[in-house]
Amino acid sequence: MTELKTFFDGGCPLCSREIAHYRKIDRDGRIQWIDITQEADALAGAGLDLPSAMRRLHVQESDGRLLSGVEAFIAIWQRLPRWHLLAGLVNRLRLTQPLEWGYQRFAERRFRRRCAEGACTLD
Repeated sequence: MTELKTFFDGGCPLCSREIAHYRKIDRDGRIQWIDITQEADALAGAGLDLPSAMRRLHVQESDGRLLSGVEAFIAIWQRLPRWHLLAGLVNRLRLTQPLEWGYQRFAERRFRRRCAEGACTLD
C-alpha cells in the first residue's frame, strides 16, 4: 500500500535520475511515483495545476496533505531505507529552512528553463 504520492517532472533529466534512484530503493512500494509529463490528469486529484507542479516537487500524504520543496523530499526520505537517517538529521539540525532557501532558488531556475523549452503546458 502506498503511503505517499510523489509528483515529479519526468522531462527533467536531473529530476528523472534522482527519482529513478529513489524508485530502486523503494522496494516495499511505499511511494507512488507520478510523472506529471505523462499523467498530468493525476494533478487535479491532489489539487495541483501543471504550472505549480512544474515549479516544485510535490508529494501528497495518505491523509491528503500536500507538501512541496524540502518538506516533500523529507517525506520521501522518511520512507526509504537508510535515507530516513538523512530526514532525521535534517530535522534534528533544523536545516529545513536553509535547505528550502537553496531549493527555492534552484527550483525557480529549473522552472524557467523548462518553460523556455515549452514544458509548462502540455498538449
